[in-house]
Amino acid sequence: MEEKLIAPCGMNCAICSAYLAYTHKVKARGIRMAYCAGCRPRDKQCAFLKKNCQLLLDRRITYCYECQDFPCERLRRIDHRYRTFFRMSMIENLERIMEDGIKEFLHSEEEKWRCPQCGQVICCHNGICFGCGLSKLRDKKQKYRWADD
Repeated sequence: MEEKLIAPCGMNCAICSAYLAYTHKVKARGIRMAYCAGCRPRDKQCAFLKKNCQLLLDRRITYCYECQDFPCERLRRIDHRYRTFFRMSMIENLERIMEDGIKEFLHSEEEKWRCPQCGQVICCHNGICFGCGLSKLRDKKQKYRWADD
C-alpha cells in the first residue's frame, strides 16, 4: 500500500478491481476487466469527484476532509454505495487519515485487506485475491460483487 494510491475521496486504489486487474495483467489471462493505474498516478485527482469539485480541479486540497463541506453530498452518495456493496467506506478512510495520519492508515489497510492464503491484496469490489484467486474471478459471473451479496 502506498500513499500515492489513496485518492482524494478516500478510495484506496490498491484494493480496487481495476488497479488489481492492471497490476496482475488479468486480460492476458483471459479475464475481461477494466484497467487503471490509480487516480493520482494517472494524474486524475479523483475519478469520482474531480469533475464536480473546483477545489480538486484547482489542486487546492489533497484529501476531501480538507474541505469545509466534508463530507459533501456527492461523497456521501459514493460512500453509501461502497458501504452497501463493497464493504468499505471512503468517509471512514478519510476520517482515519485525518485522525491517525496516512502511515497508520496504510498500515491498517495492509492488515485489513491481506489475503490469509498468500498475503497479497484482497479486492474491495469482489473479495477475491488477484494473487491466488484468479480462477475464482475467471468463473465469477458478477466480477464486481462479493460472493455472498
